[in-house]
Amino acid sequence: MILAMILIFVLGYVFIALEHKVRIDKAAIALVMCGLLWTVYSLLAHDAHIDSEIIEHLGDTSEILFFLIGAMTIVDLIDSHGGFNVITDHITTRDKRKLLWLLSLITFFMSAALDNMTTTIIMVMLLRRLITDNRERWIFASVIVIAANSGGAWSPIGDVTTIMLWMRGNVTAWALVRNLFLPCLVSVVIPTALALRYIGKGSVMPAPQNAGSGLPPHVGPRLQKFMLVTGVLSLLFVPVFKTLTGLPPYMGMMVSLGIMWIGTEIIYDTRRCMEDSIQNRVSKVLKHIDMPTILFFLGILMAVAALESAGILATFAQTLDTRVHEAFTIAGVTGLLSSVVDNVPLVAACMGMYPIADAATIAASADPAYMQSFVQDGIFWHLLTFCAGVGGSLLIIGSAAGVVAMGLEKINFGWYLKHISLLALAGYAAGMLVIYLEHLIFL
Repeated sequence: MILAMILIFVLGYVFIALEHKVRIDKAAIALVMCGLLWTVYSLLAHDAHIDSEIIEHLGDTSEILFFLIGAMTIVDLIDSHGGFNVITDHITTRDKRKLLWLLSLITFFMSAALDNMTTTIIMVMLLRRLITDNRERWIFASVIVIAANSGGAWSPIGDVTTIMLWMRGNVTAWALVRNLFLPCLVSVVIPTALALRYIGKGSVMPAPQNAGSGLPPHVGPRLQKFMLVTGVLSLLFVPVFKTLTGLPPYMGMMVSLGIMWIGTEIIYDTRRCMEDSIQNRVSKVLKHIDMPTILFFLGILMAVAALESAGILATFAQTLDTRVHEAFTIAGVTGLLSSVVDNVPLVAACMGMYPIADAATIAASADPAYMQSFVQDGIFWHLLTFCAGVGGSLLIIGSAAGVVAMGLEKINFGWYLKHISLLALAGYAAGMLVIYLEHLIFL
């Protein structure tokens, strides 16, 4: 049974990694893989409690899915009202090197509040208005990918993996920000500084057109600013809501989405702009949610859950404990793997392999100092968050942000590997070094 489940999982992973070659959506592969794994486990394990196990895992997975649906809807609502143009229209510098630094830092902070994929889309579309040379634009787009991945790693709502770890209680919001902000910033600053050698001195061409063109007549500057501020505050409200109420983050996201929904309905009904506002209402935006991505997360998380129920992850964790037995090495290797395969299942697998250690577990362990790494907000969970997020920048296919940039700008895999991967690796290693030094200082 174990061999069959591992084989199914590995084959599924291969097809997911080669999605652009086999031309089959990774969501479809993940769903089939999930179904096959649970089928094999049901038929061969003869577990009388399998129904309750599925329901328990589905409950945990649904929390993440509902959170993502709410976050994606709010981001799309801001975008459909041109809210992000408020940011892009204020970028006035034309110096190439200053522009690279500016876009890198804007992406870094923006992706902490939004998701890295949406941030990358926004910033790459901005590049098309500023940079005319395709190869030069590849440099800018690549730095944006690095900044988006690093920016999402230090925020509890910045990336799917941080959302997973935060919602499951492996990390807390303030501790995550406090411990990872500096390492993540270093992982952006170093690649950006090194990338300056690829771009010449001088100025870029002026923007050929207004970013706000194409918006419906009822969407003016005031409404754009209102939607941007309201949307960002709604996303930032979620960790505050969890802290104040103790309820799961997805509940706060549902509250935020509901408030924005009510607010936009009131605005449009007051203005009586019914026909041209239909496309901007939440009911319409919801129809444009990226459901294949949601279904991919459902399939991959439930597939990992099947491996966990079968005891495969626990066995693998025991092997790592015996052979490696070092939190930095385990997290570092996980980060390198995240440049090849999706970081969501990798983090899900680590969460399944290493439960949060409590006082009793530490006391009963033969190595209490090692087990201390796995407590809530332990060094391992912060390392895993950093490595899984930032490690995705090492290859262009290693993250959602990279895949989006690759698709929009037609960035060549080999070109990225030759020119950008070493830059990203330098930032990755430097960030891990900062985490190590922080651990020594504040231990």
